[in-house]
Amino acid sequence: MKHLEIINKADGVVEVWMNRPELHNAFNAELIDEMIQTFQSFKDERLIILSGRGASFCAGADLNWMKAMKNYSKEENFQDSKKLAKMFSTINDCNIPVIGRINGHALGGGVGLVSVCDHVIAVEEALMGFTEVRLGLIPAVISPYCISKIGESSARSWMLSGERFNALEAKRMGLVHDVVAVGGDLDAKVEEIKKRFLAAGPIATKEAKRLVREVVKSLKNSEDYTCQMISERRISEEGQEGMRALLEKDKPQWMKK
Repeated sequence: MKHLEIINKADGVVEVWMNRPELHNAFNAELIDEMIQTFQSFKDERLIILSGRGASFCAGADLNWMKAMKNYSKEENFQDSKKLAKMFSTINDCNIPVIGRINGHALGGGVGLVSVCDHVIAVEEALMGFTEVRLGLIPAVISPYCISKIGESSARSWMLSGERFNALEAKRMGLVHDVVAVGGDLDAKVEEIKKRFLAAGPIATKEAKRLVREVVKSLKNSEDYTCQMISERRISEEGQEGMRALLEKDKPQWMKK
């Protein structure tokens, strides 16, 4: 990979590092393709950590890439946007839990990457913002994921102004789950969250992610689906092992390995 660094850790954990520190991990066509290819390749992993090398998490679109699209036709821009949308949907729909390790600023499309993570840990000094409107653009492609996280009220305030906000404000609106204070240990917090996720059944975690996605799609017609999902999990090998461990005050097999 030219712009991504993939590190396989123990216990099925994979770290995905955007590796363009000199450009604040801004994405271009190549990085987008690499992200799609990488997240489509994941199958049996337990957990994915997404982060950025250097001082920033992701500054959004690469300026050189934006220069090229400035002269695109409407159809060329549409096709370009479809590829960008594919990156976000591929990460969002990946059945493996994704933890966002937000090591620095996340702006524009960088906030989109934050929003498609399942659990987000950010350093307090990280600034975020839907800065597109200050360029005369709009955060269109990332909006389904961001609005799902922050709600309509916050979207109206921050998407319309383009003002930047800090990690504490991001936590208040639901975009971030944990904030590491200035001078704190980001990696220690990541390790703590990793342990929480690895304590869950590997298959159950993936099914729970699918459950959330499907229920959100159709809240009004979810009763049959949710009942079907839990009934399948209760009789599954992993579900049976989890219930056995609970009743016997034991650890399930996946925690003993």
